[in-house]
Amino acid sequence: MSFDNLPPVLADALSARGYSEFTPVQTAVLEPEAQDRDLLVSAQTGSGKTVAFGLAMAGQLVEGERLPFATSPLALIVAPTRELALQVSRELGWLYAKAGARIATCVGGMDASKERRALNQGVQIVVGTPGRLRDHLERGALDLSALRVAVLDEADEMLDMGFRDDLEEILDATPETRRTLLFSATIPKPIVQLAKRYQQNALRISTVGEDRGHGDIAYQAVTVAPADIEGAVINLLRLHDAETAMLFCATRDNVRRLHASLVERGFAAVALSGEHSQNERNSALQALRDRRAKVCVATDVAARGIDLPTLSLVIHVEIPRDAEALQHRSGRTGRAGKKGTAVIIVPYPRRRRVDGMLRGARIQAEWMDAPTAADVRQRDQERLIEKLLAPVEHEPEDIELAQRLMAERTPEDIAASLVRAHRALMPPPEDLIDTGPRGRDGAGRPERGERFERPERGSADRREGFEDSVWFKLNIGRHQNADPRWILPLLCRRGHVTKGEIGAIRIGPKETMFNIPRAIADRFAEAVQRSANADGEDDSGVSIMPAPDGPTYPPRRDKAPRGRAQRPTLGRAPGGDRDRAGPRGPRGPGDNTDRYKPKPYGQRSPRRPAK
Repeated sequence: MSFDNLPPVLADALSARGYSEFTPVQTAVLEPEAQDRDLLVSAQTGSGKTVAFGLAMAGQLVEGERLPFATSPLALIVAPTRELALQVSRELGWLYAKAGARIATCVGGMDASKERRALNQGVQIVVGTPGRLRDHLERGALDLSALRVAVLDEADEMLDMGFRDDLEEILDATPETRRTLLFSATIPKPIVQLAKRYQQNALRISTVGEDRGHGDIAYQAVTVAPADIEGAVINLLRLHDAETAMLFCATRDNVRRLHASLVERGFAAVALSGEHSQNERNSALQALRDRRAKVCVATDVAARGIDLPTLSLVIHVEIPRDAEALQHRSGRTGRAGKKGTAVIIVPYPRRRRVDGMLRGARIQAEWMDAPTAADVRQRDQERLIEKLLAPVEHEPEDIELAQRLMAERTPEDIAASLVRAHRALMPPPEDLIDTGPRGRDGAGRPERGERFERPERGSADRREGFEDSVWFKLNIGRHQNADPRWILPLLCRRGHVTKGEIGAIRIGPKETMFNIPRAIADRFAEAVQRSANADGEDDSGVSIMPAPDGPTYPPRRDKAPRGRAQRPTLGRAPGGDRDRAGPRGPRGPGDNTDRYKPKPYGQRSPRRPAK
């Protein structure tokens, strides 16, 4: 590929790095119409944006074959997180190394005094996060009066993180003659407003296709019971056996909890969240690059800017807040032309929300059930057979040991011991709640005609201890695939009760009723409230609230078969008991209605003795 339109020092750096062709976004910023203009660029995460704006600003920085000496920065790159800023600094370091560029990185969590000394010594390029750059600017350590080009990387994420005031103060301190480049994965309305204020005659560049999801990423939506989310994560990790996997949680507490659970089960995992120091974050990332760890549990913000070449699996343990967050999370994989897989774990009550999010993002996801323990074991067998049958050159001592084993054991015993040793190296899979027959639609909903059995009315009320009970209700029913097999564990976890302390469970179309003994009802309600968020729901979208009136059902109407006369039937009361009066009014003395009345338990006629 020809680099004739680039300064020779940059062309040499690209050739030495092994570049043979540019990515679409890199090609677009080098077009003649984009030269010396403000740019508003939307491109997917991992599409080579860092090198793209490094090449785009070369015209304002390189004079001849060197960068001019400068007492104040000539270029400023603002990134949302420390990791992304450090990554940008590394990329620009090798790109502008032969041009003699001096680059300063200003990020939170680092020694601010060292950063100020570097700025005072004179640098041409400054890379930093909004908060730290604003701090240096207000202290007088950062002089932007001679700035020639300003770059906002991941601008949409910086606005989502609340850095709008910081960005405006930084850009207001730059000269109006500067060139402004905005790079973002998406271009929402706040980005457009920011561009109108700080850009002039900007060229709009978009390399995002109609399918907003990455073309190199296969999306999967895995439906699970809310109580099985952690088990599904473990089985997915075991099934894919990815070289590097990243798990996304919504809060640092959930990151801490899931990381501890994975480590306890034997996974080589690290954690990234806002509570970790910069040294801890660097150690975690280095463990992933050195292959000492294979799994990273992180929050959205902590994972920004992470570039791991071996990352092939992303699991959304908690549902992203919107389509943009889904895109940013999934963009950690499928980079630089490599294939990746993004799995969204969908609790049954949240299926409709995820379905709408995928439609809005124009992402085609494959809906499936969570892998079972049997699926994982079968995949383990396939991997083991592939590994053992792969052609290799054996060392003499290995052959000698094999001959010794063959002399003492049968081939079957040796193979079985080898399989056992192979399984012992991996964490065991989890047994998940049975989700019912596989003949369901892709969303996990029951097919037409499939019904869930529910207990008979009043059957649980006669249990000892439930004579005086309090009714509660959940905001899920048959339409959300409610089933006692996963509702029971959920109630026990949120209410801190045992299965024996839960009475009848009555599943309706859109809600589920259950009763609790009155003696523990207050304690159950307090525990449920502590485990809920501000909306009264848990992480899977299930809310539990009192139902003083208990379950109510509309009267049933019996329909006669087509072609036959309607036979009179006894009406039903709301509670399900038969009325004393049928549809034709009260019966007369000669009617034999009383013989059909259910007698109280203990007063029924004894059975006739057998003849």
